[in-house]
Amino acid sequence: MALEGEADIEDIAFDERGLVSCVVQEWSTGQVLMVAYMNRESLARTLDTGTTWFWSRSRGELWNKGETSGHVQQVREVRFDCDADCLLALVDQSGPACHTGDHSCFDGRVLGVPAATGPLYLTVADLYRTIQGRKTAPPPGSYTAKLFAGGVTAIGAKVEEEAREVVEAAVAADAPHTVYEAGDVVYHLLVLLAEMDIDLPQLWQELERRKG
Repeated sequence: MALEGEADIEDIAFDERGLVSCVVQEWSTGQVLMVAYMNRESLARTLDTGTTWFWSRSRGELWNKGETSGHVQQVREVRFDCDADCLLALVDQSGPACHTGDHSCFDGRVLGVPAATGPLYLTVADLYRTIQGRKTAPPPGSYTAKLFAGGVTAIGAKVEEEAREVVEAAVAADAPHTVYEAGDVVYHLLVLLAEMDIDLPQLWQELERRKG
């Protein structure tokens, strides 16, 4: 069976226990947050309420993610794979997704040798969280904290300066330097957004609007 497009609960291939695995992914970053199981009732409740419901195999009962912690997952979309035997819930996560307090259940848990860097698709989100942390708890000697101390005017001046430099590098056909300066532009722009308390999803939504 290979379903495409829209489907309903009757099209989902639950296993012999009446369960289907569900991968939960953050809508705004693409980060995988957790994996849990759903049965027909929890999937129905998820679709009806707009928050994630799962079936606890250990407790033998339904549970609404965030019901006690407040770390609710608002569902944007539920997808299914080509065999309809695995679900993907795209959510807006409130607070940490893991019971350990980590943002994701997969944070810091690596088999074998860790990669030299984190997943590249999370680079901007991770950098933005770091920048926001410099704003709320500025460490001594931090360049980012110094930028925040200057306010919008000072940060905006750096955005203008770096934008000019990236254009100069491009005109000179210096690709490596253009990439370097483009990094400076993005970094200082993120600082400006953080100073204005603008969340990244607002920027992603604006870029999505321009796809047409």
